[in-house]
Amino acid sequence: MAPKSAHVVFVFLSLVAVAVPILAASRGPLIGGWQPIENANDNKEVVDVAKLAVEEYNKEKNRSLVFVSVVKGDSQVVAGTKYRLIISAKDAKATTAPSNYRAVVWSKLDKSIQLISFEKEITTA
Repeated sequence: MAPKSAHVVFVFLSLVAVAVPILAASRGPLIGGWQPIENANDNKEVVDVAKLAVEEYNKEKNRSLVFVSVVKGDSQVVAGTKYRLIISAKDAKATTAPSNYRAVVWSKLDKSIQLISFEKEITTA
């Protein structure tokens, strides 16, 4: 038969194993994790970041996209704010409908903005 102290340790560890996930879930979202942006297209800061992303992409790729709207987005706090956005934009030189683009933009603490990625979203039918 195992000593009584082994039973106490087992019960304690069992309680910790159950309590830790419950407490972590009740504290809200993970710090530093991606958080959805509610009503992203109504958020002036998010729209301004999205417009800057389109402008920077146009400069880098010699394109003529025109910002239409922010479809949705997520943000992450990392020495500033990193945005992961779906942006609707259209080619100013074409008569086609707008397309969606996935952009990742870092708004740094020094107020500078860095475009990390900008790609056309591939749609599957």
